[in-house]
Amino acid sequence: MEVLTGFVTAPGSTYTAWTMATGNSNQIRSADPSTPAILLAVWGWNQVAGDLRIRSPRLHDAQQAIRLRLPANLSVPAYSGYGFETIAQKLIPQDVLTIEQTGSAVGGQIETGSLLVWYPALPGVGGRFIDGPTLQKNGLNLLGQEVAITTGVGGGYSGQVAINNTMDTLKANTDYALLGILTDVRVCTIRVQGVDVGNMGVGVPGEYTSREIQANWFVRLSDSFNTPMIPIFNSANKTAILVDAVSQQVGISVVATLLMVEMPAGSVPAAKIS
Repeated sequence: MEVLTGFVTAPGSTYTAWTMATGNSNQIRSADPSTPAILLAVWGWNQVAGDLRIRSPRLHDAQQAIRLRLPANLSVPAYSGYGFETIAQKLIPQDVLTIEQTGSAVGGQIETGSLLVWYPALPGVGGRFIDGPTLQKNGLNLLGQEVAITTGVGGGYSGQVAINNTMDTLKANTDYALLGILTDVRVCTIRVQGVDVGNMGVGVPGEYTSREIQANWFVRLSDSFNTPMIPIFNSANKTAILVDAVSQQVGISVVATLLMVEMPAGSVPAAKIS
């Protein structure tokens, strides 16, 4: 799983191509065409209402394709398989997506968005994920792991800290399932990276007024697509499990609460590397 983020500055009504966040690309990764990538969700954070558009000759059409309206100041999914059965929009390996956004015309104002992509198989990369039934059968204790983040002002990911930066109560060498992430203020996205998810970064929308979406984000995605999509992190890697956020042109202090479930030893399979 990989969250992809980009942003535009003062686009107004002109569809403006994303500047991709550092470490992200608008090119779908190279994978086996028989197991294509899937677009799980799209969301954005606009300061005025605008559009987010994803197009490619390999999608429905190269002119409009996936065109989604974004309301002002609401970082909720514009498209998502969250919570219901939905189509798995296939993405073609190595296809370069044109991702554009409209919004505020005020100089310096940043409009931003994120895509969440799933790779059923990715050569050389392995992640640890489980499904809902495995979580229900084996889950032990719920944990609210708080992480305080202060973002930068330039767009993209910023404020990165280790998962144990604010509180350090994770049990030694223990697996934890990440259900979702709550925030106390609005940001576009909260991202978590680590070796357990192939160092690619998984993400959740940062809308504090829609906590029912944030709280069980990965559980609902897993249920909707009938695929193990609940990330697993081992506390032995805690100093390298990194959390950051996506803001606009103003720095934001946000407390992200990672809702995690302690898993018993041996209940989670090892990462599969294709």
